[in-house]
Amino acid sequence: MTIYTVKEIFYTLQGEGRQAGRAAVFCRFSGCNLWNGLESHRDSAICQFCDTDFIGSGPDGGKFVQATELAARIASEWPASAYGGQPYVVFTGGEPLLQLDTALIDAMHALGFEVAVETNGTLPAPAGIDWICVSPKAGADWVQRSGHELKLVFPQPTLLPAELPDDLQFDHRYLQPMDSPLQRQNTKEAIAWCMAHPEWRLSVQTHKIVNIR
Repeated sequence: MTIYTVKEIFYTLQGEGRQAGRAAVFCRFSGCNLWNGLESHRDSAICQFCDTDFIGSGPDGGKFVQATELAARIASEWPASAYGGQPYVVFTGGEPLLQLDTALIDAMHALGFEVAVETNGTLPAPAGIDWICVSPKAGADWVQRSGHELKLVFPQPTLLPAELPDDLQFDHRYLQPMDSPLQRQNTKEAIAWCMAHPEWRLSVQTHKIVNIR
């Protein structure tokens, strides 16, 4: 029996990448395969720059036994008064592909939703996802090498844009400055790279700028 463990579900605007500014319901799954979420273990994690709380099932989340149950909970966040505009759900984490499966994807489609996922790329994406955004992490296996959007957090010393493998298949490439004490310098260097390599675009975390969830 599948039990989905969800940290939080909320309605907002997408903050990053190609879909920035688009209304979306976010479903944040608990758990990740690159860090357990505990600050005491951050220095030993594969991914050390995560800025998200994905531990446990919070008051805006919970545990769901049926895909249809979780899908209905997600759909309840989409405004009933919405006219036009495709209902849109973004599955994120942690690492959403530890839990997202075809049953949940099908349940969301049955309710009229377009389905997106933001993944670290260490696991293969199940069929049926409408928008796949892969944000790879240095030192981790990179399995999902195709999708609609590649969002590379910059800089990662062993995963720089000039050193990416040749077999990648993505429609769009985004460089996102790492949120750290060096963010201003990271942003300056990311801008320079995108200007010198126009196949890349700059991704800014607009939700932090405008102070929305």
